Amino acid sequence: MSRRFLLSVVLVLSCSSIYAQTVEAPQLKSGDTWVYSRTVQKGTRGWDNKVMVSTLEQVEGDRVLVSTTQQGSTQPPSEHSFGLDWSRSRDVDGKQTVVNQPLNFPLKVGKKWEIDYAETNPPSNKAHSSETVHETYTVTGWEDVQVPAGTFKALKIEAEGQWTAVMARAVVGGTRTVATAEGVAAVSQANRIDPRAISGRLYKAFWYVPTDKRFVKSVEEYYNSNDVLSERDAEELVSFKPGG
Repeated sequence: MSRRFLLSVVLVLSCSSIYAQTVEAPQLKSGDTWVYSRTVQKGTRGWDNKVMVSTLEQVEGDRVLVSTTQQGSTQPPSEHSFGLDWSRSRDVDGKQTVVNQPLNFPLKVGKKWEIDYAETNPPSNKAHSSETVHETYTVTGWEDVQVPAGTFKALKIEAEGQWTAVMARAVVGGTRTVATAEGVAAVSQANRIDPRAISGRLYKAFWYVPTDKRFVKSVEEYYNSNDVLSERDAEELVSFKPGG
């Protein structure tokens, strides 16, 4: 058996061991700073790209406080609270609820977790009287990913999901012009829209790099009831600077 063959076997076993192991939560520190190129597309209205700078301000128990600002902007930064797994929570019908959880430590290929929540009168869409969201996240494996910050070996997490909603009762009015014997008249009319159920799907993907303590790339897509992309939010890492 040749030395080259033995070396190849050792390298394969070493890599297999590395990528088979679990990935623990990172040691987040105040001052950790990520710069992302963020592109947001909404329907057919085009897209918008901005460079955003996020700095970890505080670590308190199982939460972190992150300030974010647009690069070059003179406006004060916005502050957001995240879980140590970069999950996002908000008030849903009077209860703090996790609505997005890209990571679930420890991470390991094949691991799954779910997000489920329902709310009435969702603030993001006044046309809906209620919404229900279900997502299943899966750690799919290690892969190479290239972003402005460089090329990384990242652990990919994908989420498939569905949203359902009930359209709120509404009255839609309008005016049309009608020709009469006396001339032209404007006639007003109103149509009532009764509540009805609609649904759509969503897809998310995150590429997590342990040394950078966060994903280096992310994609979140939302599709309407006709399976047409209604919104896409994508981020790519430009740079990462660890805190002191």
